[in-house]
Amino acid sequence: MDHLGYRMKFGALGPSTNTIVQPDFDDMRPVGVTNHYSRIIIPNDPVNTDEEFLQLVHNIQENTLQALDVLKSCEMQYLVMGMSAATFWDGRKGAEKYLDMMRDRAGVGVSCGSFATEAALNTYKAKRIAFVSPYFPVANDQVRRFYQDCGFTVVRDICLRRPSPVQIAHTTDEMCRDALKQLDGDDVDAIVQVGTNLSMVRFAAAAEWVLGKPVIAINTATYWHALRACGINDKLQGFGKLLSHY
Repeated sequence: MDHLGYRMKFGALGPSTNTIVQPDFDDMRPVGVTNHYSRIIIPNDPVNTDEEFLQLVHNIQENTLQALDVLKSCEMQYLVMGMSAATFWDGRKGAEKYLDMMRDRAGVGVSCGSFATEAALNTYKAKRIAFVSPYFPVANDQVRRFYQDCGFTVVRDICLRRPSPVQIAHTTDEMCRDALKQLDGDDVDAIVQVGTNLSMVRFAAAAEWVLGKPVIAINTATYWHALRACGINDKLQGFGKLLSHY
């Protein structure tokens, strides 16, 4: 039994440019659970077009398995994926195929952003949703397709078109606030934020009190999904109702 991770030893994957997901996961870590992070090496290339965003996704996919193989050496018990765009690709069937590949390679169970946010939306019994991403339209198309395949109606979505992978983490609360204002409406049951390098775990928790509806940050949903999948039912405050009530 691991001296610190005596309840669960999580492995976590994220792009090398991502500075948000690791501290987010650590902030949500209960006593007796440890997170062990491996970086997917990618360049911090400028992203100004759909084509450049597709190259970013390709760079992440090319190096994910190598980072996973490094992580396996710590004998993790479960994998929490701290990268999201690739987990939405090619609809729900494509996402299932990708998740199966990751499970087979990791040799343990896996939680990822696409299916974790689906589970969160089902927990809230949401049907009509809106979402915000730091991506470009080509990626929002993939996210929308995934949620539609899952049976949700996507009413609206916004892509913030952040100009590089590192710049995603520089997105301000004001940008997020303005996006939520544009997304919200009586025709939306819940709002989802995707993109693990976009810092919204606490902002989303505050926003759902103001808006009176679920605002689901992908890092919160993914870590919640992993905890519950492993039978860890601790209720945590400060990250919204998903972690404090479910």
